[in-house]
Amino acid sequence: MTDAQELHEAAPSPLGSRRAGVLLHVTSLPGGDLGRSAYEFVDWLADAGASVWQLLPLVPVHEDEASPYNSLSAMAGNPLLISAELRREHGLGTLAELSAEQRSQHDAWCEQQAAWLEPYAEFTVLRELHDRAPWTTWEPGLRDREPAAVAEALAPHADRLDAVRLDQWVFDEQWRALTTYAAERGVLTFGDLPIFVAPDSADVWADRAMFRLDAEGRPTTVTGVPPDYFAADGQRWNNPHYDWEAMAADDFGWWRRRIARQRELFDLVRIDHFRGFEAAWHVPVDAPTARDGAWVEGPGHEVLAALVETAGEGTLVAEDLGVITPAVDELRTSAGLPGMKVLQFAFDGGRGNPYLPRFHGEDSVVYTGTHDNDTTLGWWSELDRNARRRVRRHLPAGEPMPWALVHLALTSTARLAVVPAQDLLSLGSEARMNTPGTATGNWGWRAEPGSFTPDLAARLRSVVEETDRLPGD
Repeated sequence: MTDAQELHEAAPSPLGSRRAGVLLHVTSLPGGDLGRSAYEFVDWLADAGASVWQLLPLVPVHEDEASPYNSLSAMAGNPLLISAELRREHGLGTLAELSAEQRSQHDAWCEQQAAWLEPYAEFTVLRELHDRAPWTTWEPGLRDREPAAVAEALAPHADRLDAVRLDQWVFDEQWRALTTYAAERGVLTFGDLPIFVAPDSADVWADRAMFRLDAEGRPTTVTGVPPDYFAADGQRWNNPHYDWEAMAADDFGWWRRRIARQRELFDLVRIDHFRGFEAAWHVPVDAPTARDGAWVEGPGHEVLAALVETAGEGTLVAEDLGVITPAVDELRTSAGLPGMKVLQFAFDGGRGNPYLPRFHGEDSVVYTGTHDNDTTLGWWSELDRNARRRVRRHLPAGEPMPWALVHLALTSTARLAVVPAQDLLSLGSEARMNTPGTATGNWGWRAEPGSFTPDLAARLRSVVEETDRLPGD
């Protein structure tokens, strides 16, 4: 067992006591990778009393968009996050450069992770050989992953396969070194698991029987959500739906492997679009928008039991935003998963709004906003006078935005309060991470060098301490 694994297993449940966290993806660090700015940010978090670092998925992204929610693999790490500087320093450029001890560690890791690593390596190289065309367009032998056809196509490309495997090991080594460093400073990591996977991914190509696909691998119905706060026509995500009967027949082994991998990487994992386990929105493949979909019941308690058993109690959080029914609430609470409370959604004037602070409760995670929201300053600038008046009734007197909302989040009864870094930096809409339903202009925000100053850490720490969220309080 590695030092990182020992520290990870020894760490207490992040939801066992009151904590404060910061949401910042690796690509939004000043360095944009797992290098020195990531370590500096961990130091800053520890100084600020923020004991949870929440991130977006660390998976490899498609070339035409940077969304970590539409990845080439649900199990692999994004090689673009590897720090080239640290890689050179540690002599991990090629297999030939590895010392005998490193090579032994590399080989052992590849063998341990082979169940997902080998399909991912095959998929990556075959996709490159096809100019990154979707796998459904490949010749039938490769499309259908016939062993003989795959072996013949990849035989001349052993070096490239080795390079793909090496990149994954280097990513894993750099991430584990960083999380070990974080654990030593009392900072826990909070990952994000999208419930669905991309159609053009190693996951679907390698496990077609787990998805609702036609004979050529195309989805028979696609994912999305009906019209909501974010999009008047709903959102059409275009992921394939799961074949839940096939998954149940395997005791949800696909999901068990997926959540186990996430728990190798993170102390706590958020399940994005949790409500899809109770029922998912099925959109006809030829429908022009997501409006034309329908809810189809999912496996609910069966799959949640498998996930909790594999991940461990107290390690999963449900993203339960959007259209939430009593059945979804019952599924979440029966599985012991806390839900999310987003303050930007709280002030529509309804006295029973579940995001109002008086409805939070300990078993929840409160946010000023998420990566899908505008920054708090951007949101505030769009509110009219009446809406601002409703918000101010709940805010500390005399404190300006966005720190007034930060303060409100940290005073919540929720055990974990998470604030996007953009709000701590008092940034406007120019720093928004993602606008749901739009295809361009997302995922690119990066903090300026020197943004996370000692003064800012001291300011946050004072509120964290005041609201009893320091580790050990």
